[in-house]
Amino acid sequence: MRWLEVRRHAPTKKGAARGRGSHLSGQGVALARAVGAGSGPFARVVTSSSPRAIETAVAMGWAVDDTVELPSGYVPGEVEHHDQWGWPRPFVRYAELIARGGALAAVAEEHRKNWIEVVRSVPDGSAALVVSHGGSIEPTLVSCLPDADHASWGAPFSHLDGIRLDFEDGRFTRARLHRAPSTPLEAAG
Repeated sequence: MRWLEVRRHAPTKKGAARGRGSHLSGQGVALARAVGAGSGPFARVVTSSSPRAIETAVAMGWAVDDTVELPSGYVPGEVEHHDQWGWPRPFVRYAELIARGGALAAVAEEHRKNWIEVVRSVPDGSAALVVSHGGSIEPTLVSCLPDADHASWGAPFSHLDGIRLDFEDGRFTRARLHRAPSTPLEAAG
């Protein structure tokens, strides 16, 4: 068996300090360190090419082996930016949208193939880490486990939330969701 852990990137700087590529805030680095201390080990680490994803993996304590360019899960006409936060059962909604076979289904399939490639690249008995983005992780997870109880998965992924997937016999067989601790700013707001 192999395992794939997928995490959403850490919190980024806001406003004018955000910069190109949305670099991590100090709070984001601290949260990534806390989450990273309880994760791994990973035989391979792959992130999106976005600075915030790369910085998240490094702040978690893991060197990045590769970066990939993948399409956004926000598909005009199907899922607008951050729509998932307004849905009462986001994973159920993603399953409905994917079942239609449109552009979102194609995006989720491209991400799913990437996840499989990453987890297959590690030795049996090992785990890989992917750091990606909200709005892309959720539909891909549904695509990986189309028959799961999507209603039980709860809210969309906040910063550094993630999943650990079991991979056996060429397919994902089980997911365990991991929610990151609230950051002081989020807890106050």
